[in-house]
Amino acid sequence: MTGADARLTGDLEIYLGLAPPGGTVLELGCGTGRLAFALAERGLSVMGLDIAPAMLAQASAKRADLEPSVAARVELRRGDMTAFDAKRTVDLVICPYFTLAHVPRGSAWKNTFVTAARHLKSGGMAAFHLPREAIMRLPAAADPSLPVFDQPTSTGGRLQLFILERSYREEVGRLDQVIEYVEFDAWSTVLRRSPERQTLYIADPVPVATGSGLVLDRDPIPLGDVGDIWVFRKA
Repeated sequence: MTGADARLTGDLEIYLGLAPPGGTVLELGCGTGRLAFALAERGLSVMGLDIAPAMLAQASAKRADLEPSVAARVELRRGDMTAFDAKRTVDLVICPYFTLAHVPRGSAWKNTFVTAARHLKSGGMAAFHLPREAIMRLPAAADPSLPVFDQPTSTGGRLQLFILERSYREEVGRLDQVIEYVEFDAWSTVLRRSPERQTLYIADPVPVATGSGLVLDRDPIPLGDVGDIWVFRKA
């Protein structure tokens, strides 16, 4: 999904611009390694953290196909970003593609920012990609049979995303939706369908970051038309 989503185009370059050449990165929610390996190919050393064994298994398989010098710059760790301590510091912490929004705001957000601050060197940067609340407030699609996302895949087929149900609770900043991914081959035959129930949370990250010792470094950076990257600096 992330590899095919054109709305993410440019996130790699943004993160590269926040770390010094040859620097070190902690990625919270590394998934299958899309960013971790790309950063390593550009000379950075990356520790990728994820809570999902299936994601890490795919990332490990991808790492086996990398050039040895690149693979050596990527360390994959299983763990919870709300309670993680690698006992070392890095130049940059990233939490990409709405990863923070997948955990409830409140203590989970506070603890994730504490994790970021704990691992940053003085002056280091932390970047969190968050959805826009205005987008989360949008009502359910008038026709759930029409895709809200439709992109070609590298194999000549297409990947579509459907939103079957959607509701937003303003008082807690919570979006609940039922989504379905459908992958087609080059002849429009359905290869696989993957329905799931998804919950996303949103809040102003600045007070939470400030409480952990991070300060807002710049205005949020727009990415695509649905989210922004918030950049903080450790004093």
